[in-house]
Amino acid sequence: MQSIFSGRFDRRKFLKWQLKGALLTCAGITLYPYKNVFASEYPDIAVAQGDPAPATRAAVGELGDISRFVSSGQKVVIKPNMSFDHPPENATNTHPEVVSTIAGMCREAGASEISVLDNPLRSMEMCIEKSGIADATKDNNQCSVRVRKSSDKFQEVSLPQGKQINSRRVMKEVLDADVLIAVPVAKHHAATGVSLSMKGMLGLIQNRSELHSPYDLHESIVDLCTLLNADLTVIDASRALTENGPSGPGKVVEPNQIIASTDMVAADSQAVSTIKWGGYSVSPGQVKHIKIAHKRGLGRMDIENLNVKKVKT
Repeated sequence: MQSIFSGRFDRRKFLKWQLKGALLTCAGITLYPYKNVFASEYPDIAVAQGDPAPATRAAVGELGDISRFVSSGQKVVIKPNMSFDHPPENATNTHPEVVSTIAGMCREAGASEISVLDNPLRSMEMCIEKSGIADATKDNNQCSVRVRKSSDKFQEVSLPQGKQINSRRVMKEVLDADVLIAVPVAKHHAATGVSLSMKGMLGLIQNRSELHSPYDLHESIVDLCTLLNADLTVIDASRALTENGPSGPGKVVEPNQIIASTDMVAADSQAVSTIKWGGYSVSPGQVKHIKIAHKRGLGRMDIENLNVKKVKT
């Protein structure tokens, strides 16, 4: 088949991550195998089958529960898909129950602020209303749902590990957060094959169209993820838009799954492998930005070598 698939941002943590990469590179070791060196009691990927809310709790629970990622008093940013003024059944936005469940878990862990953020492609007010996310989180006093477009809400940040882009304007709340949680919906994308956690990070910058030309969009996505690398990724595959993405309308399937991982690349790879896209099975290596991220050490696409825990709710 010919296919188009061929925290506060903690600067000390980022520098430590860079140093780890440099040391491993000097030792002749690529970055991505380090998880095999430091054995974990938790699976690399958790997949929970069931309704959105309980499956979300179950998937995160398999990774050690939200308290592994969020501590009392911390500021949390949750990044869902909230770019389109469509209801949940269209599968262009993250299911509101997935977002509200993650936000509720963060509140239970003692988060002081929980910001649900996106830079939408449609009317800001209509995206918030139609997505159902604001309504689903309205009883969470620590949680606010906001969309950002105005220039004063963004700040220029350097991307020292970028291959194509060396800086970008990022939402200030993200730079001020302690924890970043990616909560994308699984969907097709005409330009990148799929839109999952890595592609979703474009919704945290001021002008995503600048990454499309004259750059290679796939390389730009990976460049951005060297900075915006989520502490936790929870992919909403309760339903998936498998064609005519990112806006649809198109064929929607219902895997009824939630996929969670500390590795954005692994989570995206699991979602790619789980769903038939346009009626075809696709491997992670056929999605260019996933392959690039794996090669550059941001995470692992070789899910057959990872510990994948599957549960039902």
